[in-house]
Amino acid sequence: MSDNPLIKRLVERRQNAWSQAQEILSRADDEARGLSGEEESAWQSANADLDSLDQRIKSLLDAEQRAADTAAAFDAIRETPVERANPESASADDAALRYFKGESGRHLDVRAGRRMGTQEFRTLSKLTAGAGANTVKTSFYDRLVAHMIEVSGILKAGPTVLQTSTGEQIQVPKTTSHSTATLTAEAGTISASDPAFGQVPLDAYKYAFLIQVSNELLNDSSVDLLGYLAMQSGRALGNALGTHLVTGTGSSQPNGVVTASTSAVTGGTGVAGAFTYDNLVDLYFSIIAPYRDSSSCGWLLKDSSLATARKIKDSQNRPLWEPSLVAGTPDTLLGKPVWTDPNVAAVAVNAKPVVFGDFSQYFVRMVDGIRFERSDDFAFNTDLVTYRAILRGDGDLIDTTGAIKFFTGAAT
Repeated sequence: MSDNPLIKRLVERRQNAWSQAQEILSRADDEARGLSGEEESAWQSANADLDSLDQRIKSLLDAEQRAADTAAAFDAIRETPVERANPESASADDAALRYFKGESGRHLDVRAGRRMGTQEFRTLSKLTAGAGANTVKTSFYDRLVAHMIEVSGILKAGPTVLQTSTGEQIQVPKTTSHSTATLTAEAGTISASDPAFGQVPLDAYKYAFLIQVSNELLNDSSVDLLGYLAMQSGRALGNALGTHLVTGTGSSQPNGVVTASTSAVTGGTGVAGAFTYDNLVDLYFSIIAPYRDSSSCGWLLKDSSLATARKIKDSQNRPLWEPSLVAGTPDTLLGKPVWTDPNVAAVAVNAKPVVFGDFSQYFVRMVDGIRFERSDDFAFNTDLVTYRAILRGDGDLIDTTGAIKFFTGAAT
């Protein structure tokens, strides 16, 4: 946990807000009644406080990380002149750093190292090797990827990420059924039962966009322009790819985790698709123990559905949802981490609003990392500097024997 006393105080306030919300629910439960209008308003206010505190804590954690990245970059820059062996290399590295700040240069290709899911990204760079330049580029790339993950719950949930240098289709083997044993009499014939295997093809669909910035803004801006570009680019890629990683059809786009998984529990009728305590427990135990005990096992749902889950209690009047006491770690539902993603369906008739299981069994394929490139010539006649971000990737559920399942709202 961060040593920042402000973050610690905000975490405490978050816990207090949750305690106040629970008092409202407990009072109504003790009196065997629903929430009054005043209590409902207070409950909604407490939840709004929780969400607001979440955002403040995250902003402070992001600021700490940016400060650490900046300090590391400047430390490396200060050390670089001592380590360099020749003036030509020093000149090239200094030019690279000036380019990053928009002071010179023509073209930039940023690809660097970061762990995502269970696969390590390999460090690749088009710029001249040097401690200062590499540190700045890696820091920028890390922020780019961090913002992409930030807006995509499935990427936060810990899928297995395959990093490839080229984009040809790859075939990933999968298990479609397991062997089964049968009771066999003495001297009886033992029946054959072979596991069945298949293959999941992973392609390389391209997600891309341009950002154009005036030279005046580059020259005159006193704000963290690189930080803005990292945020804007990461979120745009995360929104585009993340949508398909959740609900993609698998036809000319990734096969989303909801599309590829199976329904385990259907809710009751007459409740507009809402889920109950029993529904969540049934979904939890529909996943077999080896998957359920995995460190990558958890819940994926929309923010509005999480607000519903916060109200649910077990048979002993204990809340299923528990807030995290450590900044930066997920809250839990039935003891398993909860991730939110805006692309998961809201609670509704026939909807699939809750996904649960071992998300390491969902594979995300990335080709050569994120390309972030700059051109001073593309919009030469308007004096604009053009940046483009490109990501090639795919996703699919590899183990279809029941590693990930979802809750379905009833039809009526």
